Amino acid sequence: MKKNIFALVLLFITCMSSAQKAQKIGYVDMEYILQSIPEYIKAQNALNEKVAKWQVNLDKEARAIEVLKTDLANEKAILTKDLIEEREEDIAIKQESLRRLESLYFGPDGDMYILRKQLVQPIQDQVYNAVQNIASRGKYDFVFDKTSDLLMLYSNKKYDISELVIKMINIDQKKQAKQDKIAERKKLLSQEGMSEAQKKKLEQKEALKKKREEERKAKYDKIEAKRQAILKAREEKKRLLREKKEALKKAQEENNKEE
Repeated sequence: MKKNIFALVLLFITCMSSAQKAQKIGYVDMEYILQSIPEYIKAQNALNEKVAKWQVNLDKEARAIEVLKTDLANEKAILTKDLIEEREEDIAIKQESLRRLESLYFGPDGDMYILRKQLVQPIQDQVYNAVQNIASRGKYDFVFDKTSDLLMLYSNKKYDISELVIKMINIDQKKQAKQDKIAERKKLLSQEGMSEAQKKKLEQKEALKKKREEERKAKYDKIEAKRQAILKAREEKKRLLREKKEALKKAQEENNKEE
């Protein structure tokens, strides 16, 4: 569908060009641009490492649940109804915990979304801004992404502005690095001349940021602690039930001996 739309757009542009002034069209290879930015590669690798670790945790929990299901299926014939229900409840609790953990990692506002926004999105925004600046300065009427889902019917290399985008990003990054260095120097100088009230305000700001991070971690820890408490209570209930049955069985054996 997208390819058909793109073909129609190009046809429309061609028709407009023949009827009016020539349209200036350019394109970029977004994949090539991003892969040419070291910061993007570093950010993407960091994100991939985190995602891999999260997936390992999820797979580990999923395998543990499958083991419980298999054990229950194999032992169901020799278990009482109460024990079967308790094991099924344990499995349901673990499954719900797994779903929550998966949502915490990969949900709409999960860790992956937040980390991607922190690491990758600023670089992507920088690329888009560079494309817009080049298109504006070069007076391009249209700029397309060669690597998008839209079909590029034909592309003349002379209209490829990818290298211009990369050059502009390198220039911007050098400027930004210089500005960051100046800002850091100013920050150090300003901190030296700060009043106690200003220093206190800065410390409060940093403390608030740290508090928010701790609250997020505490939220997950609370969910996990609740799950562990429920599981522990279930195990304790099972233990007491086993002891009660063993005691009853022992008493019956002693009665039989006396008889």
